[in-house]
Formats: sequence, structure tokens, C-alpha cells
Amino acid sequence: MSAGTILKPNERLIVATSGTNLDEARALVNLLKEEVMLFQVGLPLYTAVGPDVIRMIKDEGCKVFLDLKYHDIPSTVAKSVYIATKLGADMINVHAAGGHKMLGEAISAAHDASGSPTYPLMFAVTVLTSMESLADIGIQYEVREQAVRLAMMAKQEGFNGALSSPLEIKAIKKACGKSFIIVTPGIRPAGTTGYDQKRIANPTQAIQAGADYIIIGRPITESKDPLATVKAIIREIGSV
Repeated sequence: MSAGTILKPNERLIVATSGTNLDEARALVNLLKEEVMLFQVGLPLYTAVGPDVIRMIKDEGCKVFLDLKYHDIPSTVAKSVYIATKLGADMINVHAAGGHKMLGEAISAAHDASGSPTYPLMFAVTVLTSMESLADIGIQYEVREQAVRLAMMAKQEGFNGALSSPLEIKAIKKACGKSFIIVTPGIRPAGTTGYDQKRIANPTQAIQAGADYIIIGRPITESKDPLATVKAIIREIGSV
């Protein structure tokens, strides 16, 4: 996605893989790939099976959002992003809290690895959706203000967009512009539990707030009929 790109409803949904088994992940991708093309690979699955899961998703003709939220010294993050890009990750995220130098080196590494200034898409994590306050980690800013500050820093370093909860989308778009891409986790369709997510919304609310992509995992993977659930979510996105 780039500025001016119009995404179809099914292109806006990122399905979060779950579990720690490559065969289960493959089965999910095979079940859903006719409806969605973007699959998130998070820490549990990647820790269990490593780069094989990226290769598997790419071999199935789909795209990978590598959601490992890199946060370390700049050189370590840069090396990790470089490798992730070479592995074929289409979307990569890092914690904006790593600071300007870490963000800048991550962007440079991604573009050096791909040979393109526009690939992969790079996103900065602002404030985790499980957090309702930042006081316990010594940050006195209100969550929304901190999310905007981090998103603006990421934009300055050339990031394509940021991850934020549904509650901060409008403020980030106002500060960073409409072309700044927002990926939104913490999406819970009506009738599903919030699990450990705190700052949540349903797909309609997120899209109306300005989310470009929404990430949904357990409400799909733990449903009795994941394919039917995905189709229903895509219909909901299309109706907004």
C-alpha cells in the first residue's frame, strides 16, 4: 500500500496465525487464502518454528506481516530487519520507543536488503493495546499523547505507518497525515471476548476511525468455522 492506494475489503484484513505448530499454520493459510492474502506471524509461532513459517506463507502465494516488534540497540534491530526482509517479510514492525537512531537504521536496513525504497512496509509500534496507563513504566504522558508522539517520530524517520489501538487512530492521522498507514490490533467482532486486549473496538469502529489494516487472530482461529468468520468480517469491512 502507498499513498492513494485503495484497498479492497479483503486486503484490509490481516489474519493473525496462532499456536506453535507449522502444520496448523499451513492448514489455516490454506483454508483462508482464497479470501485473505495477509497473515501475521507473531512471537509464539516464530519462536517455535522460525523462518520456515515465512517461507511457507510465501510459498502459498500470500503475504507476511512479521509482527516481532523489534526493540534493541540500533545495530541489532538493523541486522534483524535486514534478515527479515531477505526472508520475504512484506510488512515488519519495530517499537518506536527504541528512538530515532534505531528507527532510522531499521529503515535503511530494510531498503538495503530489498533494493527498493518502498519495500517492505515498515511500521512502528506505539503503545501496546494491553495497556490502559503508562504510569507503571514511568511515562507521565496520557496514552493517546504518547502514541501520537511516537508515531510522529516514526514518520520523521521514514516509516510507512504505525500500529495503534482503535482509540488513537484519529489523533495519529491528524498529526501524521492521511497517507500515514495505520495497522490496528485489538479488533474484536461483536460477541467475542477481549482476552488481554484493553483498548479495543469492532471492525466497523476501527475502519470508521481511519484504520487502513485491522489484525484479527483468536476470534478467527478459535471460532468453530474460521472461514465463515473471515467472510463475515470482510462483509462488515465492505459495508463501512
